[in-house]
Amino acid sequence: MSDLVNEPGPDVLPRLAEEKNVWLCTVRPDGSAHVTPVWFVYQDSRWWIGSDDSSVKVRNIRKEPRVSLALEDGRFPVVAEGDASLMREGFPHQVVAAFERKYGWDVSAPTRPGSGRVLLEVHVRRWLLAGTAQ
Repeated sequence: MSDLVNEPGPDVLPRLAEEKNVWLCTVRPDGSAHVTPVWFVYQDSRWWIGSDDSSVKVRNIRKEPRVSLALEDGRFPVVAEGDASLMREGFPHQVVAAFERKYGWDVSAPTRPGSGRVLLEVHVRRWLLAGTAQ
């Protein structure tokens, strides 16, 4: 995918490493937005988000992979637009380890009985930083 932007810039990378929450926006089947805060890691020029397989966000992504992500600080906005894919098994070891370091959480472990885990991998198409598309 040649239209992917690899990195948002050196001033944003520390925020991606340190901030705990990002707002994930997916598209419902009726075209309306579904917005939810999620834990994430940013690694290898991709956003990674863990979820239960039965969640609304996962159901939405199955039908429409376009997503937006926004860090919580509205004074210095960081928004990424991209395409999400779902990984059901074989989670990359380095991503699982990054979640453990950042949150003390095993992103691959089921959170509810009978539920499966998925890892969302988001490739960024465009960054919007402080109101400027890049």
